[in-house]
Amino acid sequence: MYSSIYAESKEMYNELVEWRRELHKIPELGLELPKTVSFVKKKMMEWDIPFETKVNGNSVIGYIGAGDKCLLLRADMDGLPMREESQLSFASQNGNMHACGHDIHTTALLGAAKILKKHEKELKGKIKLLFQPGEETFEGANAVIAEGVMENPRVDAAFATHVASNIPVGTIAYGTMTGTSVFGFKITITGKGTHGAMPQNGIDPINVGVHIYQALQELIARECAPSKEVTLTIGQFNAGTVSNVIPETGILQGTLRTFDNELKQRLIVRIKEIVNHIANAFHAKSTVEVLTDIPVLCCDEKRNMEIAKALSSMNAKFNIVSGLHTTGSDDFAVFADKVPASYFMIGAKADSDNIYAHHNPKVCFNEQALPIEAAVYSCVALEWE
Repeated sequence: MYSSIYAESKEMYNELVEWRRELHKIPELGLELPKTVSFVKKKMMEWDIPFETKVNGNSVIGYIGAGDKCLLLRADMDGLPMREESQLSFASQNGNMHACGHDIHTTALLGAAKILKKHEKELKGKIKLLFQPGEETFEGANAVIAEGVMENPRVDAAFATHVASNIPVGTIAYGTMTGTSVFGFKITITGKGTHGAMPQNGIDPINVGVHIYQALQELIARECAPSKEVTLTIGQFNAGTVSNVIPETGILQGTLRTFDNELKQRLIVRIKEIVNHIANAFHAKSTVEVLTDIPVLCCDEKRNMEIAKALSSMNAKFNIVSGLHTTGSDDFAVFADKVPASYFMIGAKADSDNIYAHHNPKVCFNEQALPIEAAVYSCVALEWE
């Protein structure tokens, strides 16, 4: 049965590519995805799939099937605020980019929706198709949960996929401790502005920020065991507007990621201590604001094995491997913290010698992964009972 589902998905290849390229041209950010949502809603209406919206109309939840039990299939839809340099003929021109493959996820779940609608009578329960905003900002999952996506009907299990630019097409990976927790923070340093030629009259927040940045790197190098998988990244440092003025404020934003919750809590305390003590040493003021706090992505081993078995029967040529374990994070972890969940990585390595990482402005994904990912979503829904 599952092999026929894959055959159906492959027959949709040209259609999937068309949808993906249309979505790739219009990446939108965070919780504001009007064009993307409009595209998804149009397809739901075209296939007579009932749906509702949440998060001020920026999330779409479609419903297929019937019964007491409910499975949630999730695809994220948002892009990143970076200019695309892929040289693709359908590259984004709006200053944003789908540099993490969320256009592919959205397309794949749409493909699954079309397939599952045809096979609705074969489903053993109700399927919720969640098209989620705000994954890159780690706010989308909590937003839709706050508006009741896990209820009416109550969700019993959840599933999501993610493409990988470094894994060959045909390889599908899964694991139990799949992704790190992520603690996002914003450090604001308040100094005293002055003329650049008279630094003695001010308090330089750039200088304070540099000392904080260096100390935070030492925190990982000297206070964490080498065996611990932990990263602390400052991805944003903003201060000043002109070269001859010492500014009043400086802002650093970053993320702390680890699989160890006890270590995470200890490092959060140390981040706040370091920021406070260094700022005080330079007579500056400081605050540390929590932006996100997402748990470790822990998947259900029993569900993983059931899904892997079904996918193997769908196509014996798939290379299905266990042990997926990445220092990346996904707010799908919030769903996995509430119900049994699985998260499978779909190989989408480009046919090129130049392979770029996710979030690189030149990254490309192999569109041959589209029918595979759509079939995976479909297979998981049909297998679930």
